[in-house]
Amino acid sequence: MEQQKLQLCGPERPGGQGLDRNQYESGDRAILALLKDTRAADEVDLVATFRDGAYEVWARRGMIRFERCADRTGALSFRIIEQVGENPIANQDPFAVASIDEELEAARRCGCEATDPNQAFFEPHVLSHPYAYERIAQVFDSPRGPDLIVSPKAYAYGIQAGQHGALDVVQSRAPLAFAGPGARRGSYKLPARHVDIAPTIARIMRFPEIDGRGADGAPRRVMLGRQDGAPLEDLIDAASERPRLVYLILLDGLSHTELAWQLQNNRDAIPSIASLIERAAFLTHGSIVNFPSITWPSHSTIMTGAWCGHHDVVNPTFHLREHRETVPIQGNIFEMEHHLNPAVETLYEAFKRVLGPGAITASIHEPQSRGADHAVFERRIIGDRARLKALTQEMSDDVSPRWMADNLPAMHREEIIDVRGMAQVINLFDHCGDKPPVLVAHEFVLTDGAGHDYGPHHDGLREALYRTDRRIARIFAMLRERGLFDSTLFVVTSDHGMAAQKVELKANPACEPEAAGLKGVFAEPMIYLRDLAVECERARDLRSLRVIVSDNDHLPDGEHPPVAGAQVTVLGRGGRLIGEAITPESGRVAFSTPADLSDAELTVRIEHKDFNARTVAGDGSPIRLDLKSLLYGNSQPGRSC
Repeated sequence: MEQQKLQLCGPERPGGQGLDRNQYESGDRAILALLKDTRAADEVDLVATFRDGAYEVWARRGMIRFERCADRTGALSFRIIEQVGENPIANQDPFAVASIDEELEAARRCGCEATDPNQAFFEPHVLSHPYAYERIAQVFDSPRGPDLIVSPKAYAYGIQAGQHGALDVVQSRAPLAFAGPGARRGSYKLPARHVDIAPTIARIMRFPEIDGRGADGAPRRVMLGRQDGAPLEDLIDAASERPRLVYLILLDGLSHTELAWQLQNNRDAIPSIASLIERAAFLTHGSIVNFPSITWPSHSTIMTGAWCGHHDVVNPTFHLREHRETVPIQGNIFEMEHHLNPAVETLYEAFKRVLGPGAITASIHEPQSRGADHAVFERRIIGDRARLKALTQEMSDDVSPRWMADNLPAMHREEIIDVRGMAQVINLFDHCGDKPPVLVAHEFVLTDGAGHDYGPHHDGLREALYRTDRRIARIFAMLRERGLFDSTLFVVTSDHGMAAQKVELKANPACEPEAAGLKGVFAEPMIYLRDLAVECERARDLRSLRVIVSDNDHLPDGEHPPVAGAQVTVLGRGGRLIGEAITPESGRVAFSTPADLSDAELTVRIEHKDFNARTVAGDGSPIRLDLKSLLYGNSQPGRSC
């Protein structure tokens, strides 16, 4: 009876994401390439997609198909409808591997006897995949979502010493703390998600509920336009006065386990952050971020309370199928906020809505800044530009000589970015005077650059953190001078975790299907396949066959343009050639066929240099690989390290 009350929730806005019937062949070939036929097979944790009304997760150790459901209140649940071998995401414990000691122990369970956490490498079976059903399903809600998304093994994601982006708990956990009015001081072991941050801030600010959409996509009473998360009520002090200012401190790329280690073993090196945590509601096991656990999508999740499949910044690089355009939003950096889904609401916009148009909000290098009055990435600057330039020059000497000595000029540039951010903050508050901002989201990039270049627990990363702490001390001093410190709610977090990498692998597994001959846009960790839509029309007397070939990706008007130049080959019993033709501008060709052959006895092969090849029967139904047999045979896949 209970199941009858549940509503199936497939992709909210279908637009080509996942695998349709014209992509079964290429999708299966790509999955096979990732898990068996290329070097990626040793580097991939899992591959996910949506097909035939269900979400699929494939791994060498097993596969599942699951459905997403919602009850009358909008609460989500998930049910497995098929399983072969192990469920690759059965362990979704958000509290797993939450300290450096636990990271070293997990590595030892994989046969990696590391004493240096920067050399701790994990196989999938020692990690968890928190909220995996929800985090996978949401990716396919956006029409910008991929056909396939790849989650590499924790150590197999590029040539830098530290990396992130995967579904596993190490790359998906970020620190989280709330300190100041509205936050109940203490340590909390809560199953928190990054979509909960914005609703928690909204609750502390006592924002009213409005008509919006909830986690199931249905109309709900919420505090933000699209609210996938919920306030962390346990840590909210409802009796406290409302904060005068909310200041988000975003320590980009900082591992929760690294921060926890510093707080336990080296507090004197980070006195500003440590003093904040001492009076904070501190989540002992951090918070689980967006999937993919990458900068631009994760920051947009922090600032909206919505997963990336709902705010539409699904990846640092995403593909717009209808425009045949690939958008490197993280590479472009500037003037990118218009890519955010207009149906979601940012915290900047919510503060304006509730507190009035005169309330000032600011983004200090925060990658999602839509609605902020001050946002350099959108070329909106509050304050005297000449003074801003002078402040930047004045503070530019405060850059560590280590970066250039270690031949890491990118690190030098990233610290300069943080210097510029500090100049913006000082200039902003000086300009606003007795009407200070009500919301500041301040991104510190140095910890991310150091985590990548040195590794998540290296001395280089620690120097970056210590230098960042000194900048935070200057912010605290500035707020105290203005009488704002005690009335400010500070939120400390990051956009993702960071895992040590086996750099010698030079692993980029999501790109391996291209090496196997598949056509598509390979925007790690996402794959957008380029496929042909094929229709076959057999005459009633079975004496002729018409084949119509078009682009499987539609245009902005919804039309699928015909494809010229495709070679169409029709074969009969035993592979006997019946006919060959090249499609003209109309994309249509016709063949004479023997009447004694059924549709099932005809094989139609369609090939084009810009698309994945298709093989269909005479009625147009795809002829597919037996993917389960090819991957798993008749036995259950074992678990290995």
